[in-house]
Amino acid sequence: MEKFRKNFKTFVLLTGATLILAVGVYFFKMQNNFTFGGITGFSVVVAKLGIMSAAQFTAVANVVLLVIGFIFLGRTLGLMTTYCTLLLSVTLDILERFFPMAHPLTDQPTMEVMFAIALPALGSAIIFNLGASSGGTDIIAMILKKYTSADIGRALMLTDVGVTLAAFLVFDVKTGLYSVLGLTIRSLMVDSFIESFNQHKYFNVVCDHPEPICDFITNTLHRSATVCPAKGAFSGEDKYIIFTVMSRMEAVKLRNFIKIEEPKAFILITNTSQIIGKGFHSI
Repeated sequence: MEKFRKNFKTFVLLTGATLILAVGVYFFKMQNNFTFGGITGFSVVVAKLGIMSAAQFTAVANVVLLVIGFIFLGRTLGLMTTYCTLLLSVTLDILERFFPMAHPLTDQPTMEVMFAIALPALGSAIIFNLGASSGGTDIIAMILKKYTSADIGRALMLTDVGVTLAAFLVFDVKTGLYSVLGLTIRSLMVDSFIESFNQHKYFNVVCDHPEPICDFITNTLHRSATVCPAKGAFSGEDKYIIFTVMSRMEAVKLRNFIKIEEPKAFILITNTSQIIGKGFHSI
């Protein structure tokens, strides 16, 4: 039952994140001819050249890349990536059919570029954080990573830069500049979202009586901790240091408990987003 609940939660998050990504791409990115990033960026250029619509090209390109991915990667491509890729393609096609748009939503390109950056960045961050991707050029990266020693990050960045610069040639300088701005901010926002999702509080608690604090951590918060003996450099008194990691809500409860139970304790609380171990992320 627990496994089903976890899988269902993952499915809901992947679906919601992909829909957010699709809304940002279709209503704000494609309609303004912003070309930053991957297949959806390249699809804007293809649509301008009159080969096919942006949504159609995205669907065709993603399906082709999925087939190539299964040929070269097999099961390592992942069911979650396959699901997100197909859902993104289908959603963009549905939006194009039922919400056809001949012009952008507003006459405020600065505002729209913000939504064109923020919504896909949020969706991508949730998907990446769950260990999947929305397909496209990520599949090419996975194949290159498996069969070559190429610098994947640099190759993908060069691809994105190339597609973005195409906006200057295919569209105009203003669209090109907005696309460059979008490419620059997007990567920063994805990293910021992922760090925010994973952010926890790391506690170093120096105290005289660790037992009540550890009991609260294990029995009330259902977390664990490590206790080490220590010695005060100034006082020379014997102390104990408790090391533990909490979510933000748990951190508030622990801090308030220590304030009441051990008011003389010295507490050092820092933010951390890279936690690997039982109860957090696996290697």
